[in-house]
Amino acid sequence: MTLQLEMFPPPCAKKTDDVVVAPLPAAKRREGRELDDEAMVRHLEKSGNYRVLRRLVPRAVVATPRARFPRLGVIVDTETTGLDHRKDEIIEIGAIAFTFDDDGTIGDVTGVYGGLQQPLNPIPPEITRLTGITDEMVAGQVIDLAKLHSLTAPADLVIAHNASFDRPFCEALSSLFSDKAWACSVSEIDWAARGFEGTKLGYLIGQVGCFHNGHRAVDDCLALLEVLSFRGEGAGGHAFAELVQASQKTRLRIFAEHSPFEMKERLKARGYRWSDGSDGRPKSWWTEIDEEKLDEELRYLRSEIYRWNEADPPVIRLTAFDRFRA
Repeated sequence: MTLQLEMFPPPCAKKTDDVVVAPLPAAKRREGRELDDEAMVRHLEKSGNYRVLRRLVPRAVVATPRARFPRLGVIVDTETTGLDHRKDEIIEIGAIAFTFDDDGTIGDVTGVYGGLQQPLNPIPPEITRLTGITDEMVAGQVIDLAKLHSLTAPADLVIAHNASFDRPFCEALSSLFSDKAWACSVSEIDWAARGFEGTKLGYLIGQVGCFHNGHRAVDDCLALLEVLSFRGEGAGGHAFAELVQASQKTRLRIFAEHSPFEMKERLKARGYRWSDGSDGRPKSWWTEIDEEKLDEELRYLRSEIYRWNEADPPVIRLTAFDRFRA
């Protein structure tokens, strides 16, 4: 077991932030015998001055999954040459298939795939710094779509940590991803209610007591699986159960089309975002809400924005099959 320690500064120190210390020094001897890893962990944590992070150990892939978990989920993660799916490319993809039941309890890992791909243009230096992926690593590499398809085709739900980013890239790679139900573990889980103060994957995995090799596709998928199976403070059930429930809800996207220009600040303050029309959406301010909030939002637009009771802004209903598209 590899250990990573977080050590709190002494009381006299001015800085109060945690300090990460790694690796652990050679084990001290106590009572004439060498401490094993777990004994050291218990000793350090008992002091109240340390919090120990364990290296993430991947779950075993099973040949015969348990029958009581009839659903199949696939976690995907992509590393790309940039942020724009229309011009940038995938240089690595990771996918992990796992079973779950109707209540959102995770069962068994049934498959793992990771593949690199050489882009048409050299990998930007900032991407290499972030991911560690170099032009030499991807030279001549091609993602095996047959293996990826065999893993993903049976999936009831595809999950990504920021699906608005990963789904467009995955759909550009293969049409297989276009007709799948998608869920986003960033926007569809209330991490704050579970005792977390952020949503970045590296932060989340640290809070569940682990660390991993971030910004590599398969490693990030493995980390997300552990985070989703975690039962946090202040919320009932595992995080994945909440995600499954959220993915089954219909969401509404409302476009405040032809709203007065002078109302843009009010719309921004309410959470509306601007669409320039280049992606096929109406050129207008828009927001996405739960279905049960439609009447309330229409009343707001008619009374505060249009100031016309007959205003009928466009509304699009979105399910998990539609959400997070480009």
